[in-house]
Amino acid sequence: MAWKNDRSRQLYDRNANWIAGGVVSLNRKTDPMICFRRGEGCRVWDEDGNGYIDYHAGFAPVLLGHNHPKVDDAVREMMASKAVHMGSGTTWFEGRLAELLVQHIPALERVQIANTGSEATALAIRLARAHTGRDDVIVMQGGYNGWHDDVGHNGMTPVEILGPRVSPGAYPTVPLGAGTPKHVQDRVHAVNFNDLDSVRHVCEQHEVAALITEPILQNIGVVMPQPGYLEGLRALADAFGFVLIFDEVKTGFRHGLGGYQGVCGVTADLSTWAKAAANGYPISVLGGRRDLMDLVEDPDPARRVMIAGTYNAHPVPVAAAIATIELLSADDGAIYRHLYAMGERLERGLNQIFADTGTIATTARQGSAFCTYFMDHAPVDWHDVAEHHDFDRDAAYRHALLKEGIYHFPLPTKQGSISASHREVDIDETLEITERVVRHL
Repeated sequence: MAWKNDRSRQLYDRNANWIAGGVVSLNRKTDPMICFRRGEGCRVWDEDGNGYIDYHAGFAPVLLGHNHPKVDDAVREMMASKAVHMGSGTTWFEGRLAELLVQHIPALERVQIANTGSEATALAIRLARAHTGRDDVIVMQGGYNGWHDDVGHNGMTPVEILGPRVSPGAYPTVPLGAGTPKHVQDRVHAVNFNDLDSVRHVCEQHEVAALITEPILQNIGVVMPQPGYLEGLRALADAFGFVLIFDEVKTGFRHGLGGYQGVCGVTADLSTWAKAAANGYPISVLGGRRDLMDLVEDPDPARRVMIAGTYNAHPVPVAAAIATIELLSADDGAIYRHLYAMGERLERGLNQIFADTGTIATTARQGSAFCTYFMDHAPVDWHDVAEHHDFDRDAAYRHALLKEGIYHFPLPTKQGSISASHREVDIDETLEITERVVRHL
């Protein structure tokens, strides 16, 4: 059956009558417009009945696979128990989740539970400012740490706006959209990932409260930290007194129960987690050093940090998170061994296809997260991607694959995500289709 998206387009046109922008999160607005109806394991189906092997995973939260039965059973059991969301006092289930988080993540001595990654990063910066008495924040050019004013800047900013690579130095602060006050923009300093000299430069020029970064830059694919970079950030934080925040919203449970911090051995002062924490159910976590987290009940009102949220630790996503962590920790991390094996199988196959077809491309990967760049090396920062990656070829590649039943988010450089539900047969089918597409392109 030939691929079509008539029903998806009709649904979008209908919803656009009532939803501003047509979708409830504007980064879901794709071309072509595809609206999904159901998913199971590593497969998803859209409104037109097209089936796909999924490598988008809802922007990466679906680590175990869509509608994992044990996670969904835990949710049903929580609902059957008549657990209520009272918003008064603590609950056994939020205590159990917090215990599991601290038990499995060495970077977390105390935690707070919220609903979205943006909430968690906003609270992290608030804690950092309260602790340091400073206002300025360093972010990564090409990174993404949420939509709020303090971090909603300098995503995939065109190089003609940024200017050429500068080191040491910062780039113009470019909000992701309108409505950010100028005085907030003045407190945000964007530098390139893997550039310690620029971090030092900003710290010498400004009173920096926090540096926030994904430990792997996964907003623009998979940009790995160069040897010594994360260690260098830790040393600079100690030297200049700013709070080092690792945004593990994406890297978190995807690369290991201890997050990427457990892989690289560098510990941040504060960390944020979300996405894969509950296999797609809405939850986020802020945690870190005890002295920083305890600012939420500091006896001095001038230092006390306000953290609140009506739906924080709602029983449904908490049940999903508890079940997810229990699954990930079972059998000495067998799920991670499987995820890494599937990632290696896919990377090896893709690189063989590109070599056999004479295609200039590099697949960057960490565990189950990957991205193919149409350039001759793995990038080190946004300028490297912007200046060397073939964006047109990337778009054509993704569009051709989705019409053959392989779903990557149809926007160049967006990360691919393998789930624990992918098996060798799924990877091999993906590679067979990919080879056909690459030869045709």
